[in-house]
Amino acid sequence: MTPMSAPVGGSRPLLNRRLASFGTTIFAEMSALAARTGSINLGQGFPDTDGPTEIAEAAARAVLTGLGNQYPPGPGIPELRTAVAQHQQRFYGLSYDPDTEVLVTAGATEAIAASLLALLEPGDEVIALEPYYDSYAACIAMAGATRVPVTLRPHAGAFTLDLDELRAAVTPRTRLLLLNTPHNPTGTVLTPAELAAIAELAVERDLLVVTDEVYEHLVFEGAHLPLASLPGMRERTVTISSSGKTFSFTGWKVGWITAPPELVSAVRSAKQFLTYVSSGPFQYAIAEALQLPDAYYEDFRAALSAKRDILSDGLTAAGFEVFRPQGTYFITTDITPLGEKDGLAFCRALPERCGVVAIPNQVFYDDRAAGATQVRWAFCKKTEVLEEAAARLRGL
Repeated sequence: MTPMSAPVGGSRPLLNRRLASFGTTIFAEMSALAARTGSINLGQGFPDTDGPTEIAEAAARAVLTGLGNQYPPGPGIPELRTAVAQHQQRFYGLSYDPDTEVLVTAGATEAIAASLLALLEPGDEVIALEPYYDSYAACIAMAGATRVPVTLRPHAGAFTLDLDELRAAVTPRTRLLLLNTPHNPTGTVLTPAELAAIAELAVERDLLVVTDEVYEHLVFEGAHLPLASLPGMRERTVTISSSGKTFSFTGWKVGWITAPPELVSAVRSAKQFLTYVSSGPFQYAIAEALQLPDAYYEDFRAALSAKRDILSDGLTAAGFEVFRPQGTYFITTDITPLGEKDGLAFCRALPERCGVVAIPNQVFYDDRAAGATQVRWAFCKKTEVLEEAAARLRGL
């Protein structure tokens, strides 16, 4: 057998050109770097402890008793859809019909993909807050739409939204606003006034809104306000959340959307050709998790708040400019005070310098220069791990 002289498929690149600029995610690269160097991984946002034992036992019980081991219903099991609807009513006073207004997905990542593939066409524009979670850009590209970033800019120790810039970004081609609050990676929580202005703009320009609220139970000052609760927004908003961040079972990949029936139907039309269904037994466990008492949510938030303070103080002591997050479990820092100017190079060298891994924010920007000196750290780790990381970073 002779080796092929040309690649299969001829001279055209194998990867769809819409995805050619994305490559391997930064999370995969940095987690592999952490594993290879034995470093503390404060890059990828997954906890290093599992969630409540009783919820893990519920998943095991489901597997052993045959619940969800075969294909679950396409929209998700009724128990979980009911639990999601009850959650929205319990925490926000939002009423959703579990049969027609809730859709279970393979984590929030699939919810984002299915929503954008369903609701966008080539030529549409999507406004997204920058920096943005990397799957946003890829999913907009797969839908053939155009991403229009509106940048959150550092000011007085936080990242803020310029509402005039947002309004100016809307054109006749704008189809959809893609929002994330609490915001990854900056930790910003949009204020009620900002959300009200966004809602007024969406109604005025008749825009759809997809809002990623996976960190809804990790707001450290104030409270989370769903955009769908504001006047004129319920009928035009796809609200996304998931179990991974709230219950610390990120590998289970159980997410959901809540939206009016016509939007749920559209998203389900795309979702059914992605995973079709997923996470059968875990759906039963998360249905139980959503019914945990208020004390669980309060203790969870308090524990992460304390960890935020440990890492914030450690990063400050190490010489970083620290943007103390209002929500999520990430801290953004600026490396300029350390005499550094390239966050990507800094993060690639950091494991060898002090045995810690972080994520460069510039990969979350269209304008790489805007985030060139920013680095993101995850604090959803054991207290002793954060303390050790802080000690290592002081060696910088």
